[in-house]
Amino acid sequence: MNANKFFDSPIARTKVTSAKVKSKELFIGYFVGPFLALLSNAIFGAYLNRYYSDVIGWTDTSRFGIFSTIIPLTSVIFVVLGNLLVGRLIDRTRTKQGKARPYLLISAPLLVIAIAFLFLTPTSLSPMVQMIWIGLSYNLYYAVAFPFFYTAHSSMVGLSTRNSNDRGKLATFSNASGVAAIGIGGSILVPIFLQGFLFVSHNGVIDRVASYNNWRIMMIALCVITFFAILLEYFYTRERITEETVKLSITEEKISVKKQIKGCISSPYWWLIISYFLLFQFGGMVKNGSMSFYARWMFDSVTDEASAGFAMGTLGLIGGIPTAIGMLLAWPIAHKLGKRNAVLYGMIIAVIGGLVSFVEVNNLYVVSAGLILKGIGSIPAMYVTLAILSDVLDHLEAKNGFRSDGFTMSVYGSIMVGLMGVGSGFINALLTASGYNPLATVQSETVEGVLAFAFLGFELICYAVIVILMLFLNVEKHIEEDQKKIVEFQKERVLSSGGEWIDPEERLRLEEEEAEREARSLREKKKTSKGKKKM
Repeated sequence: MNANKFFDSPIARTKVTSAKVKSKELFIGYFVGPFLALLSNAIFGAYLNRYYSDVIGWTDTSRFGIFSTIIPLTSVIFVVLGNLLVGRLIDRTRTKQGKARPYLLISAPLLVIAIAFLFLTPTSLSPMVQMIWIGLSYNLYYAVAFPFFYTAHSSMVGLSTRNSNDRGKLATFSNASGVAAIGIGGSILVPIFLQGFLFVSHNGVIDRVASYNNWRIMMIALCVITFFAILLEYFYTRERITEETVKLSITEEKISVKKQIKGCISSPYWWLIISYFLLFQFGGMVKNGSMSFYARWMFDSVTDEASAGFAMGTLGLIGGIPTAIGMLLAWPIAHKLGKRNAVLYGMIIAVIGGLVSFVEVNNLYVVSAGLILKGIGSIPAMYVTLAILSDVLDHLEAKNGFRSDGFTMSVYGSIMVGLMGVGSGFINALLTASGYNPLATVQSETVEGVLAFAFLGFELICYAVIVILMLFLNVEKHIEEDQKKIVEFQKERVLSSGGEWIDPEERLRLEEEEAEREARSLREKKKTSKGKKKM
């Protein structure tokens, strides 16, 4: 059975049958599934660099030289190429299950293999062999396996519906899953309950052998969780926009990469939203990647890994509470103020919060107060920007006459994934240059200054630039006009291909009735089957 036949078969069929977005799709397909699927990546964002540094020892210049700086930075090239490849594959794919969702399913076994290889580095062999293993396994995960998942996952909000209100809800839940994975998994649960297990220390010094063995146990758990989580997301999502072209019998023109790129880069809105994601993600990556180091070395009350984990968990919990509450508030705020204005005003508050943290960088309470304010301000940015990106994609479709999801989401995926490597390389370069020593009991003032900049200062600068960008990102004013143009394009294509045109609202009503009939039919079959078994 070839790939197309498999995805057209009943076994691969989505569990979502409703024409409208409903609660099960929101909760399972856009929150629970993605949250669990992104959990491993969130933990890697917080700990992989420290695992390499403190357990494998790759900041030891006598063994690895500048490898710790070079490998994450050079890997970005392969990450970008990987995301562009997946984006192109999505553009060229058409199945009954959509064009992006099939790659969710394909990513499940790939990620399991890649996660396993990350933590099987042969520590008994020479540093050269270890460097080769790390380089290959790092790129297997970030440049191959994760792009298959993340580019497809990120495309789902824009491909699921054209209804602006439903799209806003989907964006909120989708972003909430990523925020929860980072906030709950990477910044709270693991630091509080598992940091002492993952970084075993005796008298403040890391036991590398015990820590390595414990990370392998963690690896098995992450492989299992990730695999089944991706299945949840796959089966409880649906690509309604992709289905339009099938149901309307529209023959799609094969759009070249060159034409897509030209259509995207000619729009100021595209540059503004991509620049936003670049800055927001880079600032967050540097902050999250340095958080474990900051919690371990910047507070006088922290003397070992257990207390460092508690401090990191406290920072994560305090910073995460506003964003958790924000999941309920983000869309109502954006609906009232407008998506762009909500992000703009929020970023201003976040900048103020960042400045508060700098009042006393060694005081847990002062830093926490600033993080709370920053968390409150970043609520709209965390939850509604995918909806803004979807508006930009609709605007490009109305302007150009074709969609640019594949190229745009591959760029988006390159930013979201590739910047982890850039962030890690950036942090490693700062740590190496400042003389960081993981086996020491106290770090120098230079190291402390570097950690304060990485954890507090860099993101603050990025947020300040985002405030300026948001002043010009007013794509929402085109929504009504863009939707009319898109419908006109569809009508023209249907009629020119000899099809029958049905108004979108009428088509939605008919689809909903059909979905309800199918659901009733399935219920009746189950009742009949149960009745026969009892006889």
